[in-house]
Amino acid sequence: MSAFRERLDAVAAAVEARLDALLPANDAVAQAMRWATLGGGKRLRAFLVVESAGIFGVERESALNAAAAIECLHAYSLVHDDLPAMDDDDMRRGRPTVHRKWDDATAILAGDALQTQAFAILADPATHPESAVRIALVAELASASGQSGMVGGQALDIAAESAGQALTLEEVSALQSLKTGALIRFSARAGGLLGRADAMALAALDSYAEALGIAFQIRDDLLDVEGDELTAGKALQKDAAAGKATYVSLLGVDGARARATLLVEDAIAALLPFGEAATPLADAARFTLARET
Repeated sequence: MSAFRERLDAVAAAVEARLDALLPANDAVAQAMRWATLGGGKRLRAFLVVESAGIFGVERESALNAAAAIECLHAYSLVHDDLPAMDDDDMRRGRPTVHRKWDDATAILAGDALQTQAFAILADPATHPESAVRIALVAELASASGQSGMVGGQALDIAAESAGQALTLEEVSALQSLKTGALIRFSARAGGLLGRADAMALAALDSYAEALGIAFQIRDDLLDVEGDELTAGKALQKDAAAGKATYVSLLGVDGARARATLLVEDAIAALLPFGEAATPLADAARFTLARET
C-alpha cells in the first residue's frame, strides 16, 4: 500500500494547493474557513474525483477544481456537525474545532460560506468549459449534500438518537447511504461527469461507490471502537456512549469486518470495465479497510 499512500498524498497536496488558492483570507470567517479546510484530512473524496476523472482523460486542472469543491462541501458538513447543537466535538483532525477556536456564530457562517464556495467552484468555467457539464455537477452535488442526501441522513440520525430508537441493520444502512455514502458516490461520479462518460460507465462508478461508501462507514464504526484517539485526532467511542446503533453494535467486530471485506471486493469488481485505468480506485477501496483515521 506504500505506492498507493504516496499517490494519495500527492493528490492531497495538489488539492491542498488548489484550496489555498481558491479560499478567501480577508476576515475572521475566511480564516475559519481555511482552518476547517486546510492542513488535514485524508482527502479520500478528492482522490476519488481526481482518479475517476483520470479514467476518462479529464484535464488535471478541471479535476482538481472539482476535488476542491467536494472538500469545501465536506469541510462545511464537519464544521456544522461539530457544533454543540449537533455532535458537540472539541477536536477535529487533532486541533480545536472551529466553534472552539472562534465561536458558534463564526462556525455557522464559515460552514455556510464553505458550502456556497463549493458550488461557486463547480459553476466556474475554469472547472469545465461546457455549461451543461457544470450544471450537472452542481445539480448532483446539491442532491448528494441536501435533504435527499447528507443532510437527510443526518436528520434521520438525530431523530433516532433523540427518540432513543434502536435502528435495525437495514435502517442503519439506509441512513448511512445518505449521511456518508451520498458524497462518496458524488465524488466517484464527478470524474465521469467531467469526462462526459456514458450511462454504463456512470453506473459502474455508482456500483463501486455504493459498496465503497458502506465499507468506509463500517471502518469508521470499527475505529470508533478500536481506534486510537491520538491517531484519529478526535474523540472516540462516542457512538457506544450514546447508545447509537452502528454496524459494529449490530454485527459485532468480526461480523462488521467481514462485511466490509466483502463490500471492498464488490467495489473492485465493479471497476472491471475500466481495466488497469481504475487501479488507483481499486487501491482506494483496499485502503478503506486498512486506514487508521
